[in-house]
Amino acid sequence: MKRLHVHVAVDDLEQSTLFYSTLFATEPAVLKPDYAKWILEDPRVNFAISARGHAAGLDHLGIQVADADELGEVYGRLKQAEGPVLEQGQTTCCYAKSEKSWISDPQGIAWEVFLTSGDSTVYGDSIELPTSKTSACCAPAVAAPCCG
Repeated sequence: MKRLHVHVAVDDLEQSTLFYSTLFATEPAVLKPDYAKWILEDPRVNFAISARGHAAGLDHLGIQVADADELGEVYGRLKQAEGPVLEQGQTTCCYAKSEKSWISDPQGIAWEVFLTSGDSTVYGDSIELPTSKTSACCAPAVAAPCCG
C-alpha cells in the first residue's frame, strides 16, 4: 500500500518536533539531531522535517511504496509524466536505505518515488533537479543538465 510522503524544512527542529508530535498525537518514529519522521496510519503519510540549512517550508513530496511491484507501477507513471526523471536507484537518504527516482512538477516542486529497505546512520546529500525550484533533500549532488 502506498503512502504519501511530505518533507518540510524547518528553522527550529526541537520546536517543530514538539508541534508535530502534538498535532499527530504521537512521537516521531525517527528522531535525529537534524531530522524527525512520523509514520502515520491516519492519515497514511510519511511526514518528515529537517533542519539542514534549506529555506523553511515545503522541501519535497513523494510516494513511498511497499514493494518492488508498486515501485515498478509508480516508476511507469513517472515516465509517462511530462518532464525529466532522475533515476537515482539504490541510495542512502534521510537515515534510510532505499531505491528512488525524482521528478519535478510543473511548478518546480520535487517529487520522489521510493522503496525503503532499511535504516542508515547517515542522512544523505542534496540534489538540484533540472526543473526544480527547491532541492531534493537526500539525493547525491549532480549538476542540472539545463539552465533557465
